[in-house]
Amino acid sequence: MIPSRYAEYLVAAMIIILAPGPSVLFVIARAIAWGRATAVLTVLGNVTGSFVLSSLVALGIGPILQKYHLAYVAVQWGGGLYLMYLGVDAIRKRAVHASDMTNQGPVGPTPLRSIRDGFWVGVLNPKAIVFFAAVLPQFVDIKGDHVTKQLLFLGLTFCVLAFFSDGMWGVLAGTAREWLAKSNTRLEKLRGTGGTVMICLGFAVLVSAIISN
Repeated sequence: MIPSRYAEYLVAAMIIILAPGPSVLFVIARAIAWGRATAVLTVLGNVTGSFVLSSLVALGIGPILQKYHLAYVAVQWGGGLYLMYLGVDAIRKRAVHASDMTNQGPVGPTPLRSIRDGFWVGVLNPKAIVFFAAVLPQFVDIKGDHVTKQLLFLGLTFCVLAFFSDGMWGVLAGTAREWLAKSNTRLEKLRGTGGTVMICLGFAVLVSAIISN
């Protein structure tokens, strides 16, 4: 069930997790507005949503990837190009995203609401959708058995790593909430960095597709 390229997958997963995408920005926004506890509960809901998403992707595309090589190639190219698009869009709209992060309202959500909101952000996160559908399949042993089980295992790994990483973002942002809220420029740079990382990862996916095919 553990793919032979698992170590390489861990590196790729951490790169995409650390890049400030929609989930991280949402957690930071919650931390700035309402503190660390709300941010960590949001992360809990977020990774739960991500695991549901990864499971749906694994169950849906696992059998297809194992049977049709053309589908595997199409997923690689489509995912790589879309990651690059998301990166460009993040850079282009970084000022808007920074403004959204500092305008969350005066009243914080209940713990259950924090988890629920995080869940929907996780399950609808386009960066996660692309990663699970396009990047993750590259690390399974496609010619072996149990492709779907490998995809489920890699998805669970991603979610565990994301919980600790995004939780760290939430704790740090909650601790430095006043410093971050005073300057949108800092938040714009954060979003711009995340966009750049996504572009680079998308390019790496395309290069891998060319080399492997």
